[in-house]
Amino acid sequence: ALSLFFFFFKQKTAYELYQCDWSSDVCSSDLLGLTMNRAPADREAIHRSLLAGLLSQVGTKDPDSHEYRGARGSKFAINPGSSQFKANPEWVMAGALVETTRLWARSVAPIDPAWIEEIAPHLIKRAYSDPWWERERGSVVAYETVTMFGMPLVTERRIQYSRVDQAAARELFIHHALVLGEWESDHAFIVHNAARIDEVLALEARKRSADLLVDEDVIHDFYAARIPADAASTRHFDAWWRDARAEDPHLLDMSIDDLIEPDVSGPDESAFPEVWHHGDLALALSYEFDPTSEADGVTVDVPVSVLERVDPSLFEWQVPGHRQELVAALIRTLPKQIRKEFVPIPDTVAAILPDLDPSQGPLLSTVRRTLARLSGLPVPLDDFDFEALPHHLRMTFRITDHTGEVIAIGDDLTSIKEKLTTEATSAIAETDFDIEETGLVEWTIGELPSEIEIRGPHHTSTVYPALIDEGETVGLRVLATADEQASAMWDGTRRLILLTLPSPRRLVTSTITNDLTLALATGPYGSVDEFTEDVLACALDEILAIEGGPAWSEPTFARLVSTARRLLGEQVEAISRHAIVILTTTRAIEQEIEATTSPVFQPSIDDMVDQLGRLIYPGFLAGLGADRLPHVVRYVDGVAHRLSRLTDNVARDQDLTARIQDLESAHDGLVDAHGFTPDLLEITWMLQELRVSLYAQSLGVQGPVSEKRIRVALTAAERDA
Repeated sequence: ALSLFFFFFKQKTAYELYQCDWSSDVCSSDLLGLTMNRAPADREAIHRSLLAGLLSQVGTKDPDSHEYRGARGSKFAINPGSSQFKANPEWVMAGALVETTRLWARSVAPIDPAWIEEIAPHLIKRAYSDPWWERERGSVVAYETVTMFGMPLVTERRIQYSRVDQAAARELFIHHALVLGEWESDHAFIVHNAARIDEVLALEARKRSADLLVDEDVIHDFYAARIPADAASTRHFDAWWRDARAEDPHLLDMSIDDLIEPDVSGPDESAFPEVWHHGDLALALSYEFDPTSEADGVTVDVPVSVLERVDPSLFEWQVPGHRQELVAALIRTLPKQIRKEFVPIPDTVAAILPDLDPSQGPLLSTVRRTLARLSGLPVPLDDFDFEALPHHLRMTFRITDHTGEVIAIGDDLTSIKEKLTTEATSAIAETDFDIEETGLVEWTIGELPSEIEIRGPHHTSTVYPALIDEGETVGLRVLATADEQASAMWDGTRRLILLTLPSPRRLVTSTITNDLTLALATGPYGSVDEFTEDVLACALDEILAIEGGPAWSEPTFARLVSTARRLLGEQVEAISRHAIVILTTTRAIEQEIEATTSPVFQPSIDDMVDQLGRLIYPGFLAGLGADRLPHVVRYVDGVAHRLSRLTDNVARDQDLTARIQDLESAHDGLVDAHGFTPDLLEITWMLQELRVSLYAQSLGVQGPVSEKRIRVALTAAERDA
């Protein structure tokens, strides 16, 4: 190519060359429309020009060797005399390929494979693979591979697939964006069609079948028949739909008929009603078909205001559409010797179902009588196992308040009705109580009633007013349960006493020693103020206990304040004294533990840390109570004694640790299951006394205690829980 160029250049353009203005940087030749540069061309431009004639002498580096893969499967190496021999560029072109003992490339220069794609489009082959819908781009993309003479110039380059195969891209766009809904769009037709699909799915849930909704191909064909051929991405679709919806905004709206299989019938409204009529009540029903869901089956919404008027036995009958399956399932729960009298069960159900009616009484009694009449054999009522029925055959009850918020849910309506807390919670939400206040700093509320009765049209509820600790003030609120009231009243009364007394915190700060200050720095409290609050709370709890509990009237509160003025100082002094011993001993134990680094002792160390964590925590003084603190002093001393003798017989220590941890694990399991009952709380202290008896018996043990006694107590607590 270069030889031909120079031949024509020399023979036919010599005159033109010598007519050039040599004072300029360029000189033009009209013969071939070429421009001669007087300034040197840059390296890339020269290499691009040469590449046009050397396309068959291009190669790419073999990653596993020093060779290059060339056109049509050839292989060559760069001549050792070349400047590129050591550089080993990724792509090269060779001025010459010379074959001696092997094929050598001479006059080699590095190139960019992108130049080939630009210079030789007629020699390029392109292949496309794995088209997929990309939600973020809103279009279909694919991988492009570009080759020349078998050499891969580009691999796995993402490209818009609509430029390659518009029809296929359109099919994927419709399937993913419109049929599967993998497109976040606010187009009205998308919202409309999703709602229609949900309606069909709701019909399927009522029938407990999955045969109503048409398959995806039908929905795809609906869109394909209306969307133009060039709508292959969200951008193209939006451009078309902007004009199309102006002419017909409902063009892409699907109807229920479009979405239901023509050969499949929908649910019978009488068999699967949307409303349960119960006397003068109309209760909404909803259906779900998902065996993994707690709401699988039929759910009835019951406003709490009518809960007392609802008879649980009527709902055992289920909706008529499920009644046949329900009766069959009940028969299958019978013992085998009775059940065999009704085989085949479907035939038995078909025979007795017309005679079964909710007006005849409870479901189990009615089925029992009918089966006994059919077989002539007695069928004991207790032989039916209603609890063994599949979940979807037992109705779920969702109790709602006046705002529609769910306040209780379950499949045992009798238990739900027994929980007066649901009614009380609802009544509180609906009632504005004049008694409620906030921001109290003294007793100004007169006589506080322990209960307030709320009379509704069909039932009566009881709510419980209580003082609420607000931190810097006290409030008065109405609560749903007596337990909530008891806890809140105690804390609220305690706070109001503190607000009434002059500077009670000075009583505590005057007892804080240097040793206690050091202990507080590493103890469970974040600050001296937290420790002070805990001491005062513990002391006032003792005073409230002495006076018989919180105040319900102004005279009672005045008596509590008077007692607090008289006794608070000595209570604070006693509690602080115990707290100082507990916290300073704990700090000394922690320091000694930090110095014990041998892994041999680690199981015992971990057990001691766990024991201290059960005893010493933020708020432990009020949490344990003043009467328990002397014992806690002994328990902490027991840990110190155990730690000091740990090296004497570590094997024995760890054997005892395993035995105690086994008991504590059983105790903790019962607490997790049932909470801290009085029996379990007593066992808590028995376990601490057992530790003292095993590790530091010289400190003395309160009451008889042993592993056997604790196991007996655990068994009794589990039985009584």
